[in-house]
Amino acid sequence: MPAKPVLIKKAPSKKAVPKKAAPAPAPETKPAPAPAPEPIPEEPVPAEATPAPAEAAPAEAAPTTDAAPPAEGEAAPAPPAEAAAAPAAEDVTAPAAPEAPADAAAAGPAAEDATAEVPAEAPAAEAPAAEAPPAEAPPAEAPPAEEPKPPTPPPPAVPTSEPLNLTLEDVNDSSITIKWRPPETIGDSGLDGYTVDYCKDQTTDWVVVNEKLTEANRMVINDLTKGDSLHIRVVAVNAGGCSPPAVLPEPVKVTEIVARPKIRMPRSLRSRIVKQTGEQINLVIPFNGKPKPLVTWTKDGEPLDTKSINVRNSDKDSILFIRTTERDHSGKYEMSVKVESFEDKASIIIQVVELPGPPHQHEACYTVQKSDRKTGEWFTALEHYHRLSATISDLIMGNSYIFRVFAENKCGRGNESAVTKAVATVQKTGIVYKPPEYQEHDFSEAPKFTAPLSDRAATVGYTTKLLCAVRGSPRPKIEWMKNQMIIGDDPKFRQISNLGVCSLEIRKPCSFDGGIYTCRARNSHGEATVACKLEVKQVILPVADKGKK
Repeated sequence: MPAKPVLIKKAPSKKAVPKKAAPAPAPETKPAPAPAPEPIPEEPVPAEATPAPAEAAPAEAAPTTDAAPPAEGEAAPAPPAEAAAAPAAEDVTAPAAPEAPADAAAAGPAAEDATAEVPAEAPAAEAPAAEAPPAEAPPAEAPPAEEPKPPTPPPPAVPTSEPLNLTLEDVNDSSITIKWRPPETIGDSGLDGYTVDYCKDQTTDWVVVNEKLTEANRMVINDLTKGDSLHIRVVAVNAGGCSPPAVLPEPVKVTEIVARPKIRMPRSLRSRIVKQTGEQINLVIPFNGKPKPLVTWTKDGEPLDTKSINVRNSDKDSILFIRTTERDHSGKYEMSVKVESFEDKASIIIQVVELPGPPHQHEACYTVQKSDRKTGEWFTALEHYHRLSATISDLIMGNSYIFRVFAENKCGRGNESAVTKAVATVQKTGIVYKPPEYQEHDFSEAPKFTAPLSDRAATVGYTTKLLCAVRGSPRPKIEWMKNQMIIGDDPKFRQISNLGVCSLEIRKPCSFDGGIYTCRARNSHGEATVACKLEVKQVILPVADKGKK
């Protein structure tokens, strides 16, 4: 449908006032109007006469999408909204384009009419709308910093356990020396040191020995009064506080100890003492100590029964005497020697046993013996045997034996025995010995020289010797020859043959003794020969030496 002609009026130029860009209204498609009579055309204004102001921004409203192209001589339609919004989208932060004057639209009256005639109910999706550039968002605020949490406090320190093994080391008229070991439980806070206190017997006034903590495990308490009896304690200290005190079990008397008590237990009494019932026990145990020690005896932790056990003490030893032992005297005897706060102990184990009766269907330790009926002598076959049956070996075939069994314990072997009623006879079995047959090795061998003769050069008047070695079985006969002539028993030559080594000694040879010497070995299996050349040289003296002679 042809577009309706419009008149374009020139509007005065106005400088646009900068204003924040606002989103352009979305263009809508104009519905097709009903046919109307054509209006009387007016003279169109040339496009050159009505230029748009340079400062003015493009029209906010775009022509409808179904508008026809302008007729010849009419002004060009306004650009689409997308193109008008493009420059603003390039720079979001730039100020918005100035708005066009209110009395003159950049797109002309046609744009105004088109905008006015568009119904509001038209769907916006029929024509794309130019989206305005989003405004710059304000910077996001940082979240508030969290307050730092206070550090977790460490667990409270725990005091240590009490010091161990507090003992008295030395004492004299004015000082006491003690020693101890570190506590078993110290803890993470460590150990700062120890404090030592003492107080007089039957009082509660504790006196601190060391003003500063000591890390040593030994302390000498000085400046004491002779004759006082003192209680002594040691406390361990760390960051958790003071430990329970370690206290000496008895008060210590400040006095000079000449010799500490010491029990000298004989070696024979250091092991278990085994006695038979009815035997006598007389044990002498020496000791040292000055002033005179206090000696006490106990049996299994209880005082001795003085009716059957006698004790006699002196300054140097103690005697334990039992006239007739009984089974009730078995036990652990402990001897204690004490001088003031110093003490030494020793223990003795006594076991009183009875001889066992003959074996009779009960478990015991046994000795089994055997006796040959030919000799009648008894020999021990098994000793310290615990089973109720046994196998006896090393018996002679054809002989008859009887056996007996003794019961034994730690005290010894019983006097009575159980003897077998039947006689055991070891039957002979037919055994014929056949010695193995061995094939004898034939060691016979023809003579063979293992070391030949070597050529020699001798000097007139100097004895020389020829050597060679030969083997053979049976032993070969040796012969020496000179120039193929047997030497024989000539006293000038000495022939020796020993263990296969053959030698010919030529005594003070002359020039005529040179030649070919041959050694020949002969037995029943053959013969062998070796030869060498002997040259005897004359010593030639210089002419000057001859004149001197």
